[in-house]
Amino acid sequence: MKFENNYAFAKAQDEKDPLSSFRNRFYIPVDSDNNELIYLCGNSLGCQPKSVASYIEQELNDWADLGVEGHFDAENPWMPYHEKLAKPMADIVGAKPSEVVIMNTLTTNLHLMMVSFYNPTPDRHKIIIESDAFPSDKYAVESQIRQRGYDPSDSLLLWQPRAGEELCRLEDLEALVNEHGDSVALLLIGNTNYYSGQFYPVKEITALGHKNGSKVGFDLAHGVGNIMPDLHDNGPDFAVWCTYKYLNSGPGSLGGCFVHERHHKDKNIQRFTGWWGQNKDTRFNMRKGFDPIPTAEGWQLSNPPILSMAAVRASLDIFAEAGMKNIRAKSEKLTGYLEFLINDLNNDDIKIITPSDPKQRGCQLSIQVKNADRSLHDKLTKAGVISDWREPDVIRVAPAPLYNSYEDVFEMVERLKKILKYN
Repeated sequence: MKFENNYAFAKAQDEKDPLSSFRNRFYIPVDSDNNELIYLCGNSLGCQPKSVASYIEQELNDWADLGVEGHFDAENPWMPYHEKLAKPMADIVGAKPSEVVIMNTLTTNLHLMMVSFYNPTPDRHKIIIESDAFPSDKYAVESQIRQRGYDPSDSLLLWQPRAGEELCRLEDLEALVNEHGDSVALLLIGNTNYYSGQFYPVKEITALGHKNGSKVGFDLAHGVGNIMPDLHDNGPDFAVWCTYKYLNSGPGSLGGCFVHERHHKDKNIQRFTGWWGQNKDTRFNMRKGFDPIPTAEGWQLSNPPILSMAAVRASLDIFAEAGMKNIRAKSEKLTGYLEFLINDLNNDDIKIITPSDPKQRGCQLSIQVKNADRSLHDKLTKAGVISDWREPDVIRVAPAPLYNSYEDVFEMVERLKKILKYN
C-alpha cells in the first residue's frame, strides 16, 4: 500500500476497513470533557468490550438465583465454563483446543510450566532468555534456578543485541546455543519483546532448541491477539500469556497456557497438581489418587473464577467474529501507516527501534527519544494521546486493530508534530 500523509487518506482507509465497525463494540476512554482520547495503549491494557457487563451480569444473576446449583443449571453452567474458551483461544494462538486452557495468571502459569519443562541436571541446567525480557519473566526464571539448587550467575544465559544495536539477531541466539550445547535445558523467549516490539520467530527458535535437545517455551504476553504464533504446527513445548492486553479481558485478568499435545499423556512428567486437573470422571470421588486429564487441562489447579472468565469470553467472542487473519492484516497496515508518518516527521530526536519488516513485529512501535527525560511522553499524554513510557528512553505506541483507526494514527502523529515543533 502506498501511504499518504493527510487526513483524507486516513479517513478513506477507515471507510473501506472491513473491521471498522468493531470500534463501536468497545468503550474508548475519554477526557474530563467526555471527549474520546486517542487510546494507543492496548499493549498494557485493552479497552473494555461493551458486552462485558452483560456477560458478567448473567453469571451474577445465576449466582443470585441458583447459588451452588449454578455449577450445573446456570445459563452457562460453571462446571464446564472454561471449556467454552478453549476453541476461540486456540484459534487465536494456532493450537488445538485440547492444547489450550485459560487459568491462573501469566507468571503463575510460567512457574507451573517450568516445573514441568525445566528439569535441570548437573550437566544440563542452563536457561536462555532474551537480555531485555520482561522483568517478571527474569524474576521467575532466576527463582526457579535457585529453587532447583543452581546459581543464576552460572545457569542463566542472555541472548542480547550486538553493541550499538537495539534488536536481537537470530544468528546470535544460534551461536549462544551452539556455544553452550548440551548444558542448555530450556529456551524461554518473550516472543514479542515488551520494550522494542521485536517479534521473535517461533518456528525457527523452536527448531533451534529442539535440535539441541532443549525444551522450548514462549511468553506471548505482548504477542497474543496481534501476531499469529501457530503454536501447534511450530511445536514449542509450552507457551503462556495474559488476556488483559490485546485480548481486552480487564485489569489483572486470567492468563492462558499452551501445552503441546505430545506431552499430554506423559504421566511421568513433573508438575504441581490440583483437583481441577484431575480426571473429570473421578474428580468428585475425592479419595482417588491424581489422574491428570490428558489435555492442557491437566495442569489446572483450582476451579476457575467464573466472573473473570465471563470477561474473557466476551472478548474472545469478538475475536472469533472478526477473525485473526483479518486482525493481523489490519495490524500490519496500521503499524505501517504509523511508521510512515513518524518517519515523515524527519526529526532527528526520535526514531523507531521496532523492526521495519511487519513480519518481525506486532501491533507495537517503540519510539526512541534522544536525550530522553519523559517530558515528550508527558506532553503527548496531556495532548490526549494515551501511550506508555518505558525507561530509559522509549514511548510505546500500539494501535489495536479491533478499536483503533487510521484516523487515530494520523491524529496522534499530528499532535506529536505540534509538540516537537514547540518543544
